[in-house]
Amino acid sequence: LLISSREGLKEVEESAKEIIKFTTEKLSIDEASQLVISPLCGAVSLFVGTTRNNFEGKKVISLEYEAYLPMAENEIRKICSDIRQKWPVRHIAVFHRLGLVPVSEASIIIAVSSAHRAASLQAVSYAIDTLKAKVPIWKKEMYEESSSSWKRNKECFWTTSD
Repeated sequence: LLISSREGLKEVEESAKEIIKFTTEKLSIDEASQLVISPLCGAVSLFVGTTRNNFEGKKVISLEYEAYLPMAENEIRKICSDIRQKWPVRHIAVFHRLGLVPVSEASIIIAVSSAHRAASLQAVSYAIDTLKAKVPIWKKEMYEESSSSWKRNKECFWTTSD
């Protein structure tokens, strides 16, 4: 952070931030990117994971996420620490939605700032891959068929009449 004064420009140390947020509210891409922007950085990389409307030929209407929060937050902090050991990054934000997430809405946003693009791009890729492998977050897919009315199965023995 540079501050202008009579003596000219002075660099003020800007401490690195890690923002981890779990919420049932809709996630904001703008909020995540604004939290990691820094005058010391020329790059902000984002990953936004959204609910798609299909999985293996089934129509998905929403996803539902649950997490064991104390452990999930701890694991994400470890991921942030690993990132800082691997790449020269400034700020990291990880937002994850809990509860129902409708189609096209974000379930996760990861934002990383760095002086140059390579570090933040690699850090974001590492963060999402490691999060999916290690963080105790569970996803339930809600399919269109599951929400439809019960259909009688003609082959069931108790529904056949003489």
